[in-house]
Amino acid sequence: MTVGERLRRPGTDAGDDHPAFSLCDDQALWQEAAHGDRAAFGELFRRHAEAVWNYAYRLTGSWSVAEDLTSATFLAAWRRLGDMTLVNSSARPWLYTVASNLARHEYRRQGRFSRVLTRLPLNDTTRDHADDVVDQIDAQGKLRTVLDAVTKLPKAERQAVELCLLGELSTADAAEALGIAEVSVRARISRARSRLRGVLSDTIDVPALEEG
Repeated sequence: MTVGERLRRPGTDAGDDHPAFSLCDDQALWQEAAHGDRAAFGELFRRHAEAVWNYAYRLTGSWSVAEDLTSATFLAAWRRLGDMTLVNSSARPWLYTVASNLARHEYRRQGRFSRVLTRLPLNDTTRDHADDVVDQIDAQGKLRTVLDAVTKLPKAERQAVELCLLGELSTADAAEALGIAEVSVRARISRARSRLRGVLSDTIDVPALEEG
């Protein structure tokens, strides 16, 4: 079975055939995978695929593109195991970096580049279809507004936003992934919040921009 065949939709268990791997940390799994153990890599996928998918969705605002980016991220990871850098024994920050690079490449190729700060709300309550359509249109309009604002952030600030606000990494982990001081990450996020509040405050309420 190829790696591509193992990369199924997030929520499936690509590593269930070797449950003992669930007791290993990412460092041990990476070492095994680097020696060609696909089951170890399958456990890395099982452990991080959903988070990578969520991150890719926040970057793109598209379910289908997020799924494609998730598959592409893990395929790239398999091919570049020798380049993988763990942050606090976790592969997730490195996977986020790969996903970000792939997203930028994809949108440059298509002549567009998208970013998103907010996750579209999920509502499990059954409601009238017309209400759902109206809400969806409204959410998409707000999403486009946020996307446009975030694309205009300076690169350094955009990277910090991607890892901390979209990827939900700690500022310490983001700093290690970016190779800069934690105080620099905090400063970049603060500047990004200020810029975005200034641009969006009159047109959209963005709770994600609140300090926290």
